[in-house]
Amino acid sequence: MNDTGIRTQRNNFIGQASVAAIAVALLMPAVAHAQTTPTTTAETSSAREEGLIVTGTRIVRDGFQAPTPLTVLSLEDIQNSSPSNNIADFVNQLPALAGSTRPSNSRLNLSSGQAGINALNLRNLGAERTLVLLDGRRSVGSTVTGLVDVNTIPQSLVKSVEVVTGGASSAYGSDAVAGVVNFVLDKRYEGLKFTADNGITGEGDGYNYSFGVAGGLAFAGGRGHILVSAELAHRDGIFSIDRDWNATGFVRIQDPAWTTSSTTPRFLIRRQVGAANSTPGGLVTGSAGGVANRLRGLYFGNGGAINQYQYGSLTFPSPTGAAPPTLTQGGDWQVNDSGRRIGLDPEDDRHGVFGRLSYDVADGVTLFAEAAYNRQSIFFNAGPNLSTGINLTATGCGTAATAAAAPLTCNAFLYNTLGPAQLAGITTVTVATTAVDLPPRVADNRREVQRYAIGGEGDFTLFGKRAAWNVYGQYGRADLREQLRNIMNNPRIANATAAAFAPAGNAGGYAAGSIQCLINVDPNPANNDPACVPLNRLGIGVVNPAVAGYVLGDPYRDEVVEQYNAAANLSFTPFATWAGDVSIAVGAEYREERIRGFVPQEFQPIATIDANGRPGTTNVWSVGNFLPTNGRYNVKEAYLETVVPLGFGLEFNGAVRATDYSTAGYVTTWKVGGTWQPIDDIRLRVTRSRDIRAPNLNDLFQGGSANSDSIRNPIFTANGANGPATYAYSGFVTGNPNLRPERANSWNAGVVLSPRFLPGFNLSVDYFRIELDQAISTFSAQTIADLCFLQNQQGFCDAITTDAVRSTPGQPYLLIRSQPFNAASQLVRGVDIDGSYRIPLNQIFGAAEGSFTLRGIASRYIDNLFDSGVPGTVVLNSVGVNGGQGSTPTWLFRASASYDTPGFSITAVGRGVSSGKYVANGIECSTACPANDPNFFTYDVNRVSGLFYADLNLSKTITVNRTEAQLFLNITNLFDREPLLLPETGLAANSTYSDLLGRAFRVGVRVQLR
Repeated sequence: MNDTGIRTQRNNFIGQASVAAIAVALLMPAVAHAQTTPTTTAETSSAREEGLIVTGTRIVRDGFQAPTPLTVLSLEDIQNSSPSNNIADFVNQLPALAGSTRPSNSRLNLSSGQAGINALNLRNLGAERTLVLLDGRRSVGSTVTGLVDVNTIPQSLVKSVEVVTGGASSAYGSDAVAGVVNFVLDKRYEGLKFTADNGITGEGDGYNYSFGVAGGLAFAGGRGHILVSAELAHRDGIFSIDRDWNATGFVRIQDPAWTTSSTTPRFLIRRQVGAANSTPGGLVTGSAGGVANRLRGLYFGNGGAINQYQYGSLTFPSPTGAAPPTLTQGGDWQVNDSGRRIGLDPEDDRHGVFGRLSYDVADGVTLFAEAAYNRQSIFFNAGPNLSTGINLTATGCGTAATAAAAPLTCNAFLYNTLGPAQLAGITTVTVATTAVDLPPRVADNRREVQRYAIGGEGDFTLFGKRAAWNVYGQYGRADLREQLRNIMNNPRIANATAAAFAPAGNAGGYAAGSIQCLINVDPNPANNDPACVPLNRLGIGVVNPAVAGYVLGDPYRDEVVEQYNAAANLSFTPFATWAGDVSIAVGAEYREERIRGFVPQEFQPIATIDANGRPGTTNVWSVGNFLPTNGRYNVKEAYLETVVPLGFGLEFNGAVRATDYSTAGYVTTWKVGGTWQPIDDIRLRVTRSRDIRAPNLNDLFQGGSANSDSIRNPIFTANGANGPATYAYSGFVTGNPNLRPERANSWNAGVVLSPRFLPGFNLSVDYFRIELDQAISTFSAQTIADLCFLQNQQGFCDAITTDAVRSTPGQPYLLIRSQPFNAASQLVRGVDIDGSYRIPLNQIFGAAEGSFTLRGIASRYIDNLFDSGVPGTVVLNSVGVNGGQGSTPTWLFRASASYDTPGFSITAVGRGVSSGKYVANGIECSTACPANDPNFFTYDVNRVSGLFYADLNLSKTITVNRTEAQLFLNITNLFDREPLLLPETGLAANSTYSDLLGRAFRVGVRVQLR
C-alpha cells in the first residue's frame, strides 16, 4: 500500500464465495469428533441458572441467581445475527451499549491512537467505564487509555457473551461503573472447526474476508486438554465518501441577517449548502491593498485556471463583509469536496492465535496455561491537507514588467497565475485550500497485543460442602505504533509556500527568473535549506511531485503498555440457616500497570515560554505532535461477598472490596442487593452499589498530545466586530498525577416474569440509575473557548494564548492547553426491557423438530446529564439527542425472529433508534423566538429522524458422514436505508448509531469435523 492509501477495490465476492463452497466439499469426507450444536438463548439462560457461575458475582453455587441484571448472548445468537466478521459489531447492537467506540466513529482520532478499535460503552458513560473481561479475567488495554479492543478476543472459541448492566466494582474492581462484558470461551471444546466468509457492500466496495480455525483435543484419558485457534481478517477499506446521502449539502447555516436582537431563528437547516472557506485548488478568502478584499472569491482550477466563486443566495457572512464567508447556499456549493475526499471505512488487517493447555494433576485440581497473540494494522484516509489563512505576498507584483524583474518579496506563483494587472495595488492575498495535489493525511496504526496466564482451579470439600477455588498470574503487553502519514510540517510548508523568482547572480547559483524557495535566494545565507522545493498553492495539477517529500512527514509514537495481574478466589458454604446455605466468596488481587513511550525528537512539539512567562508549545506538525508517556501504578485489592437466604423466597447478596492505589490512594466499593421470588412465575431484584473508576495511565501520565484544528468563535457577529467566525488553533493536553478515583452510586431494580401458563416466555424489566461524581474530564477546545468568551471563566481564559508567528491581521492563531480534573459529574437513568418467547415446532406442526423464537430488547433512556463542574455552566440532557458523539437516543431497540430446524434456520432482525433533537441546547422556533441566550441557540428546525434497519440471516446445515457444514448468508441493512443524517459539513451522518456503508452481503461456511 502506498502512503496515499488509495487502493483498488476488489469485486471478487462471487469468486471467494465459490472458494468457500469448494472448501466445504473438500472437507466433507473428513472424520473427527466435535461438540454438539450450540444451544439457543433460552437454553443457555436455563443452563446458567442451573449451573455454578454467574457473571457479576464471585459466588459459586448451584441455582444462585444474582440480583444484578444479566444478558446472555449464546453462540447461536452470534452466528445467526452477526452483521460482520467481528463479534463487536453484534454485541454493539444491544441497546444497553450506547456510544461505543468503533472504526466508523474513531476513524478521525488521529492523535489518540484509537482509530480502528472496537471498545464497548455501556450506558454512554464512556468506554473507559465499561469493564471488558475474558473468562472473568482482565485483559491488557489496546490504547493508552486502557480500552480493551474486542478484536483481541479469540472469536473462534467464544461460546457466549455475558453483559452485566449494573455496577460491579465490588466483584471485579475498577472500571465496572456501567457494567461488565464478559467473553466466555469454550475451554472444553473437542474436535476441529473451520470458518470462512467474505462480504461486500451493495455499492461494490468494502470487500472483506476472514478465516478461522479452532481445535480441541483431550489426552491422558481425559485428564489433559489442549485448545488452539487461529484467525485472520481483512477489510479493503473505503477511502472516500461517495454515497449519495453525503452529497446533498445538508448543513446548518447561520442566517446572515440575524443579530442578537432578532426574533427569528439564528440557525437555519438547509440543503445545497457548501463550505465556502476553501477549494481543492485554492480560494482567495481575502486581499489587502487597494480596495479591501477586491480579489476575494477567485478560485483556481486545472492548471491554475481562474474562476469566480458564486456564493449563492445565502452566505455567512456576506461576501462584502469584514470576514470571509464560510458557508454558502446554492451557487458553487459543491466546489469544495473535502467532505467527500475522506475515508468512510478503514483498511483493517487482523491476525490472532490462541492456545490453552490444562491438566488435572489430581481430583479437583486443574493446572492451566494460556497464551494469545494478536496483531492489527489500520490504514485510513483521514482527509485532505486543509490549509487556511495562507498569506501570499503581492508587494511589487503589480509593478514588475517581467517575471525576471519581479522583486523577491512577490510570490512567484501568485504573479504567474494572476498577473500584474490583477495584482495592481495588492499587497497580500490570503488563500485557503484543501490541497488536492498533495496526498491525503493517513492514520496507519499498528497494535500487537500479547497475553499469557498460568494458574490452577478446582474444588474440594469444606465444612461438608463443595468449595471452588482458582488462582492465576497473568501478563499482558500491548506494543502500539501510532503512525501518521502525509502530515504537514509547519515550518517547511511556510518555506515552500514563500516562492520567489531568483535574481541574477544569486549566491545559490539558481537560474535567473527561476522559481525557488525565498529562503534560498534572499540575501540571508543563514536560512538556506537546499532541500526546499517551492509549492504552488494556486491550482489543480500544478504541484511539483517532489514537494510532498519536503513539506510532508510521518510523525509517530511508540508505546508499550504492560499489565501484571495475580489473583486468588475462593467460594464456599461455611454453614446453613433454617432458610438454606449461606455462601461466601473471598479473594485478593494485585495488579500493576505500566507504560513507556518513545517519540523521535523531530516529531515532538517545541517547548516555548509566552510573554507572561507561561510554558507552552509550538507545534511542528499540523497534527500528531506527540510526546512520550511514561509512568506506572499498582493496586492491591481484597474482597468479601456473601449470599444469605432469608426464607419466603428472599435472598440477600452483599459484597465489599478494599482497594489501595499507589497513586490515587485507598477506596472502598460495596454492593447490597437481593432477590424475592414469591412464586415460580415472578422474581423481583434490586441492587445498590458504590463503584469506581480509577485514573488510567493516560489520565495520570500523558506526556502531552497536540492537534491542530479550528473552533467556532462563540461571540462572532456578522459585522466581524468580535473577530473571525472561526479560529485556527493548536491544542495541547497533558496528564494529571493528582487525580483521584471517580465514584458512582448505582441503583438497579427490576422484575423477571416467567409465567407457567405460557411456557417459553420470559420478560424482564429493569430500572437503572447511575450517578457519577468526581468524574475525570478533559475539556474540549471549543468548550474552553465557550467558557472563556461567553462566561469569562478566568481559569479557562488562562488556557488560551496566541501564537504570534502564525497569527495574521484579523486572524489570530490560538494555543489552547488543558489537562484532566476530577471536576465533572454525570447522571444516567433509564429502563431496560428484555423479552423472549420460544415455541418448539412440534407444538405447531406436530412431529416437526426445531423451534420458533421471538426476542426483543430495548432501552428507554430518561436522563444523561453531564455537568462539567464549572460554576455557571448549563447542564443539558443528551437523551433524545441524535446529533453526533455523546448523544443518547431516547429509545434503542433490537428485535429478532428466528425459525430453526436441524437443517435450516432463518433469522430476521429489526434494530434502530428513535427520532430526536439535533442539538440539546437548540430551541426550535420560526417567529417570536426567545431573546438571545449564549447557552441556548434558536433553530428553524431542531429535529432529526430516527432509524430502522432490517437484517436477514439464512443458514443451511449439511451433514455428510460425521462432518457438519453450515452455509450462511447475511444481508445487513436489507432495504439499504440511509444513515441518520445530520446537517453538518464533512460527514453528514451520525456515525455512532448509523450504518454508513448501506446494504452489505456476507456469505460463508462453518465446518465442524466430528
